[in-house]
Amino acid sequence: MSWDRNQMAAIAARELRDGWYVNLGIGIPTLVSNHIPPGFSVTLQSENGMLGMGPFPLAGEEDADLINAGKQTITELPNSAYFDSATSFAMIRGGKINMAILGAMEVSEEGDLANWMIPGKLVKGMGGAMDLVAGVGRVVVVMDHTNKAGESKVLRRCTLPLTGKAVVDRVITNLGMLDVVPGGLKIVELAEGVSNEQLRSATEATIVN
Repeated sequence: MSWDRNQMAAIAARELRDGWYVNLGIGIPTLVSNHIPPGFSVTLQSENGMLGMGPFPLAGEEDADLINAGKQTITELPNSAYFDSATSFAMIRGGKINMAILGAMEVSEEGDLANWMIPGKLVKGMGGAMDLVAGVGRVVVVMDHTNKAGESKVLRRCTLPLTGKAVVDRVITNLGMLDVVPGGLKIVELAEGVSNEQLRSATEATIVN
């Protein structure tokens, strides 16, 4: 057993705090918008120039002009605001965004993050990831624990080009939740049906007690 994508998003949604401004990265993090607790006032920011993103639209109700940074169609809210990219990144670089929930290809035991390219493969560019990890108050990564070959993505040292060094605070994978602490990673929670030994065996990074 392990957490599926929606369960991982729901776990990540527990990181939200009332009144926060939050940026959701591409992939699993976008699903967090479907799990915002009732009564919470959380404002979602998209680095392509939108503050106050609503949930994904129902089939047939999509507006091709209303998209997030990952080119997915979204909905607006009564309090949504639109602005240029320079203003958006001024918010991020100015420390106005409380938290970013991002996907990743690799995370190291020191909190290094690699999430923007694989050498030799076509990429569209880094996007806003480097600015986000440098400018927001808290960085939470949501990703699969291993790659398709079964190799750990939670490493002693990242092998891919870095997005940022020592920027990750918490890692949520399909196997469990880990915090970056002095000396390595600390297990905070295990996914249902996953043992401590299973998570450790799937992790290359140092696990501290």
